[in-house]
Amino acid sequence: MSQIKYLIFAFLVSFVFSIHAQEPAQDADVLKLRTSNFIDQAGFESQRGDYFKAEENLEKALDIAIKLDDKKSVGIIHTKIARLQYHILEPEKALVSLTRAAEIQREINDYANLALTYNIRGVLHSSKKEYQTALDYFKASKAKFEEEDLEQYIPEVLLNEAKVFTELKNYKSAKEGLEKTILLSKKHNLSNILSSALILSGKVYNNLDNSDLALTMTKEGLEIAQSQNFLDNTNSAYLTLSNIYESKKDYKLTSDYLRKHVKLTDSILNIIPENLETQNSKFITQYNKAENQELKAQINDVEKGSNLTRITTILSIALITILSLLTLSLYKNNNIRLRTNNMLHKKNDELIVAKEKAELASKTKANFLSTVTHELRTPLYAVTGLTSMLMDENPKPDQIPHLKSLKFSGDYLLTFINDILQINKIEANKVELDPEVFNLKNKVDNVISALNNSALDNNITMHFEYQNDIPENYMADQLKISQILINLIGNAIKFTKDGDIWVRVNKIAEKNDQHTIRFEVEDNGIGITKEKQDQMFESFSQGSVQINRKYGGTGLGLSIVKGLIKILKGKIYLKSELGKGSTFFFEIPMVKAEAVKAKPIEKTHGDNIKALDLSEIKILVVEDNKINQMITKKILNKMDLYCDVVDNGESAVENVKETNYDVVLMDIHMPGISGLEATKIIRTFDKELTIFALTAVTLEDKMHEFDEAGFDDIISKPFKQEDFEKKLYYALTGLPTKSEISA
Repeated sequence: MSQIKYLIFAFLVSFVFSIHAQEPAQDADVLKLRTSNFIDQAGFESQRGDYFKAEENLEKALDIAIKLDDKKSVGIIHTKIARLQYHILEPEKALVSLTRAAEIQREINDYANLALTYNIRGVLHSSKKEYQTALDYFKASKAKFEEEDLEQYIPEVLLNEAKVFTELKNYKSAKEGLEKTILLSKKHNLSNILSSALILSGKVYNNLDNSDLALTMTKEGLEIAQSQNFLDNTNSAYLTLSNIYESKKDYKLTSDYLRKHVKLTDSILNIIPENLETQNSKFITQYNKAENQELKAQINDVEKGSNLTRITTILSIALITILSLLTLSLYKNNNIRLRTNNMLHKKNDELIVAKEKAELASKTKANFLSTVTHELRTPLYAVTGLTSMLMDENPKPDQIPHLKSLKFSGDYLLTFINDILQINKIEANKVELDPEVFNLKNKVDNVISALNNSALDNNITMHFEYQNDIPENYMADQLKISQILINLIGNAIKFTKDGDIWVRVNKIAEKNDQHTIRFEVEDNGIGITKEKQDQMFESFSQGSVQINRKYGGTGLGLSIVKGLIKILKGKIYLKSELGKGSTFFFEIPMVKAEAVKAKPIEKTHGDNIKALDLSEIKILVVEDNKINQMITKKILNKMDLYCDVVDNGESAVENVKETNYDVVLMDIHMPGISGLEATKIIRTFDKELTIFALTAVTLEDKMHEFDEAGFDDIISKPFKQEDFEKKLYYALTGLPTKSEISA
């Protein structure tokens, strides 16, 4: 038996080599061209509805791409095959193809095509009524397209997402998505998607009891569909119009459009190839019939041959029989392997989905906090702005305490918002180091001096001890070190009365220029119980409810401190005893550096701006909030500056075209096109105009977007007048600056 197996193996090897010996050698370029041709041919056949022939060509393209080890093409082809499998009603096969595509695309960081794969997968899950999973994939697809700056592909995803929301009867979310779809489709001239979005908007508005707007949008979508011969969109528009007229109780037009819908449906069905299952069955039957005829012809030829031929035939039949048995065995083994692989793929797919859901949850949380920040900062801008104006307008003596309380509340709320955002950034690993050379001794001394007034209010004496034999100049992120010290010393002041605070800086290790510096903040305040010490670095932790009520605060400071120290590759410790005070130690590595020259002290911002002639300065304020318009205008008028005000991005673009402005203050979130989009459009015809982003969004997360859009600088709301004056001074004098104003 082993000899037979050996003969079979030798026969197969020689057979394979004989075939390859006859094939001409082909270089990679020729094979790539063949791959491209197969893909193009598949696309043409798919458009004609010949999905099986299209799939056959894609399989040929896939074989070549695998031989070339062209992973990018392999991923793309798997995605295209999945799309075909979806069309021929094979969703499980499509799911396998999409999983394979996504695995390859993640492996080679082909995020653009991964986004396409996610979009198709979302459509697949939607067709199976797995709506939440579909929405998860659409979100992932949009995120990847945004990361890759492929905005032109986002409208299709938004449209698919809106279809799901419509199925879920979540018409509000569908409407919001369709508004974005329409804007982006117009921008990128995507007629098919625009037509479909307008028609679906008609359906949505009809369900929101706005039949007039529904009618307008559906007719606009129908007009585009008819002009471009989009039959499916035209048919969908007819059905939607029939439903709208039914809700308007115009039964004649209801009937007319329903007839048009039925007639066009019949026409489309005549164009579509035969039933897919029948076609598949016919394809297999014809193939088997042809193969059978060929075998019969071969047998007839054999029977007409000589005895030698008959003997050869018998041996051939014996060999073929053995090969068939071996093939059957291999087939069964392959089936077992495929089932095992499919199970592994399924498990792997579940893990991938779980991972992607976790990533989406994290992104959703970040987006939620960003949205909340904007929604809080916008009214806060009004509160702090109006309070400052009222305090500057000679209020009555009995009103001053109320205004000061209002201002304190606004400042406190802003601090709280900033703390929450800081925690979110730390958890999302979005905090970046910004090392620079600075004088450590002076930095700590400045922090202590800044907090000394608060210490004196509590009758506290501050002590600063800097080890004599350590350098003063280091390379490190001085802003984060300052923030840590401000939090720790601020806490010590808050929980100490009629006492002392000691701040110490020592070197505990040294290796070449790498020093480990230890900071200590000690107080003799109320102290912390042993039970509570382990929880002190958790968010919103303050030891007890009584402490929170008595001393106030958000309980986020120590959590921020711990996160920042971890980012600086350091450690923090706590030693405390109830009633005897607390000591916080933190150690961070720092690089010894040479002294840096002191920067010249700037003049007062107000003096700088007052030295300029502002009488001819033209400013455009782009802001949709009426209260914010009033506040910004009053701040500018107080500076003897006058401005035009518009409330949307489209008007901003038109005004800039018609008027020669010196500065534009551009809000970001507005109806219609956003401030980012408006600025991008302005930059297509005016590169020199100074444009400030006047915004309440989280700056750290959006800085790259502002730079790409073409903003000169950013002013975060709420802002102080002196900060704005500094920005304006640099803009009008042409001096370089690109710093962010801290709210």
